[in-house]
Amino acid sequence: MCSISRTKALIVPRFLTPKQIVPATLRWYSDESKATKTPLYNLHNKYGGKVVDFAGFLLPVQYSDLSLSESHLFTRKSASIFDVSHMLQTNVRGKDCLSWFETLCPVDLKGMKNGSSSLTVFLNEKGGIIDDLIVTKVNDENLYVVSNAGRLAVDKQHMKETSELFRKKGKDVHVQFFNTSERALIALQGPKAASVLQNVTDIPINDLMFMTSTLGKVAGVVCRVTRCGYTGEDGVEISIPAERAEEVTEALLQFDDVKLAGLGARDSLRLEAGLCLYGNDIDESVSPVEANLTWLIAKRRRAEDNFPGSSIILRQIKEGVTKRRVGIRMETGPPARKGAVLKDSKTSETVGAITSGCPAPSLGGNVAMGYVSETLKKSGTELLVNIRGKDVPCVVAKMPFVPAKYYVKK
Repeated sequence: MCSISRTKALIVPRFLTPKQIVPATLRWYSDESKATKTPLYNLHNKYGGKVVDFAGFLLPVQYSDLSLSESHLFTRKSASIFDVSHMLQTNVRGKDCLSWFETLCPVDLKGMKNGSSSLTVFLNEKGGIIDDLIVTKVNDENLYVVSNAGRLAVDKQHMKETSELFRKKGKDVHVQFFNTSERALIALQGPKAASVLQNVTDIPINDLMFMTSTLGKVAGVVCRVTRCGYTGEDGVEISIPAERAEEVTEALLQFDDVKLAGLGARDSLRLEAGLCLYGNDIDESVSPVEANLTWLIAKRRRAEDNFPGSSIILRQIKEGVTKRRVGIRMETGPPARKGAVLKDSKTSETVGAITSGCPAPSLGGNVAMGYVSETLKKSGTELLVNIRGKDVPCVVAKMPFVPAKYYVKK
């Protein structure tokens, strides 16, 4: 999960070559004077990070030791650390916190086990996606939530207003937002992430399954460790007290199998994994059904028909929709970028548009995702994408483009 809401000037790092194409889904800002430094800001500079203003936070797009493609491939074969402290971390307490949160999302929190996590979405009354997020049910009276930086103000206001209304009804729910001066968040991602982490934690990592979360010590610091990520690889996100963030990160960097990675590799990795970027692939005008995220609507919640926009979404599940998010593959030529028009290969009629696109270092060629007419969603459907005024052949492809390697029970 990662998002942006506004764009100013594009900054291209000087150490990129023309072949190291920056994913266009990354929108960088030119004015860093008002941006927030994460707890790892000094560490980024120490290790040669090219720091840019991303969604109002100073974060590295890449590091001087690896190109974007090299960093991407290193993550796929080993493990990389991403600073994701810009994400909004929220703690929710109270005996009615589950009931309150279920008024915002179609998740079945009451049916989840303690310590389990779930991807879900805040929905508006029209069934549109306000934001995507991960919620952890710590227990019946405590939730831990991670949502997008680009929707930080929107999410805060949404949770603040709805929880206040809930309390006015005599309900017990209290929301605490963490800022970067209080907590940092890093993502350790890649096939060697778990084995590296086990060297510096008292948590039995083999017992921590995908989408589960626990408290434990990492490099001697009490942290929340959640087995999840945004790359399609095995890995964890580690929530750390801000003042100890460098210490924990440095402890992981002592291993040869770990390197720092930036926003550029994060974007191409998530796109290969078929994961959405808020503001590009999903927004308030798109429903989970149209976004091919119907699985987020929990069975119990469908039966109860009591989440925001439920009447619209349940009707879409039953009757269908006119457009659907799909994967797109291109073997040659330049990558298709956001806004590129998709056309029927036989009639040249416009049938959709690209929402994200970039080179795919793990596969060769280019990958993208976008929305097409429902009748054209089948994998293998041949289309045309208009790039710089030229119609280029492409094909609808199954996502994820790279097989997911999440750590799940066999």
